[in-house]
Amino acid sequence: MADDATSTEPLANGADTAPVIGLLTQYVKDLSFENPNAPTVYQWQEQPEIDVQFNIGSDKPADDVYEVALKIEVKAKSSQGAAFAVDLTYAGLFGIRNVPDDQIHPFLFAEAPRLLFPFARRIVADAIRDGGFQPLMLDPIDFNGLYMQQLQAQQAAQSEEALGNA
Repeated sequence: MADDATSTEPLANGADTAPVIGLLTQYVKDLSFENPNAPTVYQWQEQPEIDVQFNIGSDKPADDVYEVALKIEVKAKSSQGAAFAVDLTYAGLFGIRNVPDDQIHPFLFAEAPRLLFPFARRIVADAIRDGGFQPLMLDPIDFNGLYMQQLQAQQAAQSEEALGNA
């Protein structure tokens, strides 16, 4: 019996083999707000055109730990010039263990950004409001749908390339 307590063999019941994904922490990695035409911008009557761009990146800083970074760029311009620009990189660290490799990529580029987006959206809205403008509430983004579109586009490109080389 005493030998069982000091054994270094894996657990027979498989207790440590279950797939686990957890959000370890989330944070602002980079935030920039520019208001280049203040204070005259507050006198402009014209509504600015808003351009929103986003990008998703992933890194693996340690074993079983992945960083997912959601980058959001918002630019507001009118005929009189730039009203404001916001550049946010919001990231999260995710612990992933015992998950098949073919399921990690979809999680990192579809599900993880979906979890981070509401927090990044609030930070963007607050930064714009704190800059003296009406807060911009970004519409929800279907990260899973975008991931599937990108995957299909990559597969189509690979098929075309294969046909071209045949």
